[in-house]
This record gives sequence, structure tokens and C-alpha cells, in this order.
Amino acid sequence: MALSSASAASPAGNTGNIGDHPDDYQTLFQLAPVSLWLEDFSAVRRHFERLRSEGVTDLRAWLRADPQQVARCSALIRVIAVNQRTLDLFRAADLDDLVTNLDTVFRDDMFDQHVEELGQLWDGGKRFTSQTVNYTLDGERLDIRLEATVMPGHEDSWERVLLSVEDITARVRSERELRRSGQYALGLFEHSPVSLWVEDFSAIKVLLDEVRSAGITDFRTFLNVHPDFVSRCMQEIRVLDVNQQTLLMFGAESKEILLSRLGDVFRDDMRIHFAEQLIDLWHEKLWQQREVINYALDGRSVDVFMQWSVFPGREADWDQVLVSLTDITARKKAEAYVEFLGKHDVLTKLYNRAYYEDELARLGRKGPWPVSVVAVDLNGLKVINDQFGHADGDGLLRRTGEVLKKAVGEQACVARIGGDEFMILLPGRDERGAATVVEQIDKVVELNNQFYPGARLSLSIGQATCMQGDRLSDTVKLADSRMYEAKRAYYETLGRERQRD
Repeated sequence: MALSSASAASPAGNTGNIGDHPDDYQTLFQLAPVSLWLEDFSAVRRHFERLRSEGVTDLRAWLRADPQQVARCSALIRVIAVNQRTLDLFRAADLDDLVTNLDTVFRDDMFDQHVEELGQLWDGGKRFTSQTVNYTLDGERLDIRLEATVMPGHEDSWERVLLSVEDITARVRSERELRRSGQYALGLFEHSPVSLWVEDFSAIKVLLDEVRSAGITDFRTFLNVHPDFVSRCMQEIRVLDVNQQTLLMFGAESKEILLSRLGDVFRDDMRIHFAEQLIDLWHEKLWQQREVINYALDGRSVDVFMQWSVFPGREADWDQVLVSLTDITARKKAEAYVEFLGKHDVLTKLYNRAYYEDELARLGRKGPWPVSVVAVDLNGLKVINDQFGHADGDGLLRRTGEVLKKAVGEQACVARIGGDEFMILLPGRDERGAATVVEQIDKVVELNNQFYPGARLSLSIGQATCMQGDRLSDTVKLADSRMYEAKRAYYETLGRERQRD
């Protein structure tokens, strides 16, 4: 409001008198549904002329440098009349009550706006507007929108200025609450402990609708026949926003960098998961959850638990979708390790006895035939344990595991079934194939002994082959028996060498 507590007193009366205006205009003024003020700014104009003559060119800067000058300008404004709506709004008994208490109405946080109002007049304007704060006489804050116009015929003197005051307190309060709610929602989004994405799936919905309109009913078969459709849909995903946890999870310095490299994040196995997501969308499942694999910008895989949901009210076009990603990489690694321990020997990293027996039973039922079995025993383990300790013995066992895995490869079952006993199952290998594997083991043992100093690695090996119709358990016993024959021969040879020494 362009007044201060120092505003001049007005003529006596309830609301003041407009003066020489006809009665109709007086009535309109009094009954107007907005607060109206008729004021005399002529003294302000004369004061501006003196300031210009004294060299003031930037009124706004001059007033801000000396705030007391703002009060001086306000004191030069004289209130001539106000209407009934003004008295009701500011809870004043009459014009004298209002003018006497203007220091209650105009205070606190209206300084900057009043400077701007005066500045608009200084710049030669015949009107000014502002949004500021007034107070009722009983102290209630009013947010107002002020519009003022120098009335026709008074442009040179500013003796008559009409001001309207619109009470926008409710609107400002609503806008303030809306901003606060928006900031709260933004804070929840930006600082959520899980990765959040806002995405636009509207183009994907269009593609699905086109497929449906073409008469397709079996969408899974359609995707199998047209795998490129999945890639096309992935390219149509539009990411609208991501939060800070997303940048941290995927190792991105900024949202711009992450969004420019989405091809590095969604690749490889993601296509399989996305195909399943499309099938769910085909069946109108607008809330989904599944475990998927994404990739950080440094290339490492990130196992995530994804929850996907269309925003309420956006079900018709899917143009706003919320996706949350929880990093479950540590959990998946722990699960994989537990699964590994269930099937593998911790020391040698070969399969354990439980897995070996399951595989033996499976091959005994289904083949493929023939199935060859190789029994392996580490020679001299007890001596190493007794003379040098179990740490050295464990080292020999680990070396045995390395040799067998290197010689046999990943396609066969290589298992440690006891302390120094190992078994190899070779499905689809005949005797000649098994003999080739044994030769390869011998070669790798020699290379291993050249690489490791200290105790030499020595293995006793027996092999046998089971044809279709024979019992695989009998073949295992035969391979085991031949291994023990090789072990006896090894110790007999070792004994003779010691006797010669």
C-alpha cells in the first residue's frame, strides 16, 4: 500500500467525501466490492521536483540508501476518502479511525514494495501496481494487490489518485501452501534413499495399441517373432527426471550425464526383463515389480529390485510413470555365494560331494551316453600334513583343484568328494575321450610343478566308461579300483626309490 503511518489527516466524516463528483459516482465509490482509496499525491510530486533539482536521478537507490526518506514521502500523501469496503476490510470504525492508525496498517515487510511504487511514479508513470502486505487495525496480516491511477485532469498535479486494494490473502496462503507442498514432495523425491525415476511411457502405449488394433492376441508369440519390437519400445522410453540416489547408484556426476548415457545403463540382460514388462503392460498391469540387472556408468552390473507404477490419473496415456530401484547387488552376491557353497568345496572351488552325487544320479537316468568316470587321488597328502602342517597340505589340495579345472574345463563335473579324493564325470565321452582327459591332466601337473616350488604334486588316476544299459555306479567302482591300483604302484615305486637312496 502506498501509504505510511505518517499520512496526513483527512476531512471529517464516516468515509470521507469524493468532493465535487456527482452523487451517482459517490454511490458507486461507496458500494464498490473492492477497497477504494482516494488520495492526494500533489505534495509528493512537488517533493520529487525538489529532489530532481538537487541532483537525484535514481530515486529507488536514493530511498534505499536512506529509509527515513521513504517515511517522509509517505507522510506527504493525504487520504481524501475511502469506501465502506475499506473500513470493513481494515476493521476501522470510520475514516478518522483508519487514518489515525495507519501506522498499524502499513508496517513491517512493505518497505521494498513502497519504494517500487514511488519509483514507478518517479519514472513518469500515471499508474502503479504492487503486491504487498497490510494489516488490519486488530493486527491481522493482509496480502493485497494494489492498483493506483492518477485520475484524468490531475496528471500535472497528482491531486487525485484512485487506489484499489484487493484482498488476496486466501490466494497467497493457498499459493504458499502449494509451494510448501511442492517443496516437500520435491524433497521426498530428491532425497529418497532409493533410486527414483519419473518416465514417460506414452509412446510405448501407442505402439501396444497399434499391435492390438492389428488383431494380435498372443503378444508373447508376437514378441518371439518380432524381437526388434522390444528394442523399439526401449528406445521410446523418455526419462523425465531422476533423484540424487540414482546418480549415486549409477556413478553419474549429474542428471544430464546420466540421461545422455542411458544406453550404457539399460543393455544386455535388461532386454529380457523389459520383454516381460511389456507382456504385463499388454495385460494392463499398471503396477509391477521384478528383479532386473542394470549397469553403472563405469560398467559394473547393478542388481536392482524394480517397482513400476503409472501415476494416478495417468492411466489413459501412461505419460507419467514412477519407477523405484532398490540396489540389491549385495544381497544377490550373498545369495550367489550361499548357492555356491551349497554346490562347491570351499578350499578347491570344485563341486562338492552333494552336487557330484546329484549329477551322478542324473547322468545315470538320462545320459548322454557313454559316460566316462575318472577317479583321482592326491598322493602324499598325509606326509605333507605331518611334516609341514595342514597349511601346506591345503596348498596341495588347492593346486589339485587348479590342475583338474584347467585340464578338464567347465563343461564337465569335477568334484572333491573327500579329503584327498576327486571324481570327474564326462558325459558323452568314450574311453578314448577319457584317456585324452587323463593325458591332459598329466601335462598340466607337470606345468604346475614347474611353477610351484617345494612339494611336488602327484596324482593317482583311474578311469572307466559306462555304456547305455550298464550301471553307472559299477563304472564308478571300477574307476575307483583302477585309481587305487595306480596309487599302490606309485607307493611301490616310491619305496624302491627310497631303498636305492
